[in-house]
Amino acid sequence: MPTLAEAPPPLAPPEPARPPRARGRFTPYWLLLPGILWLVVFFALPLVYQASTSVQTGSLEQGYKVTWHVATYWHALAEYWPQFVRSVLYAAAATVLCLLLGYPLAYLIAFRAGRWRNLIMILVIAPFFTSFLIRTLAWKTILADNGPAVHALNTLHVLDVTGWLGWTTGDRVLATPLAVVCGLTYNFLPFMILPLYSSLERIDVRLHEAAGDLYARPWTTFRRVTFPLSMPGVVSGTLLTFIPAAGDYVNAELLGSTDTRMIGNVIQTQFLRVLDYPTAAALSFILMAAILAMVTIYIRRAGTEDLV
Repeated sequence: MPTLAEAPPPLAPPEPARPPRARGRFTPYWLLLPGILWLVVFFALPLVYQASTSVQTGSLEQGYKVTWHVATYWHALAEYWPQFVRSVLYAAAATVLCLLLGYPLAYLIAFRAGRWRNLIMILVIAPFFTSFLIRTLAWKTILADNGPAVHALNTLHVLDVTGWLGWTTGDRVLATPLAVVCGLTYNFLPFMILPLYSSLERIDVRLHEAAGDLYARPWTTFRRVTFPLSMPGVVSGTLLTFIPAAGDYVNAELLGSTDTRMIGNVIQTQFLRVLDYPTAAALSFILMAAILAMVTIYIRRAGTEDLV
């Protein structure tokens, strides 16, 4: 009779997994090291230096010494609080205008642009191809007293309304709050459009179709579907617009007057002209703390942490 074949030998137990080498475990930290060093050298150290400057006393001729003179903060806030309030108001007005102008354009690019999407996106970022200073100076020509823009605003009686609100003076737009807000809106509008477009583009169009199948009107679809899903872009865009606008000084310097000075103009003057470094540093920290507090409250009230 034929003999049975010998049974195969039992499989050897698998070898235990080797623990990763200690050097490999630290690889992610080594990759993060350049970025951490960059933040320490160009952010943390200057911040510490400015903090120490804000509590110093002395003069440029005699030198400054750290005396923990915290009263500089109270004096700076008591003297320049109108500029703080004005900066917040101008930045908030520019942010609202950017949202009103940017949301329809971002919606058009995301859902209706079709083959023109790339061209419109290039036009949105085209202002970045020129200098911030040149773009602001161009508005001096646009808002000239005898220019077509002022003539059109007069024809539409817009200046009557802005004059009643105190944003313009007579038939003049330059050197008024309206000119400063226009400059801020133009310069920071791309920072609103890009996050909005990124958020709207990720919305599944089938949700709009489902809303239509449920007999929802276009406005209802926008209010109940589109806008809530685009909130991360709204929050990101408003933050990217409001934060730099609140600390801006170029628009108020070139398009405004002494009555439209923002806190950024005061800080620049204290640093470069008056040479009062402790007051300038204290103003900078007050502005940073105020913006941080407002941003924290705004993010919590917005109810979203999924920022674009």
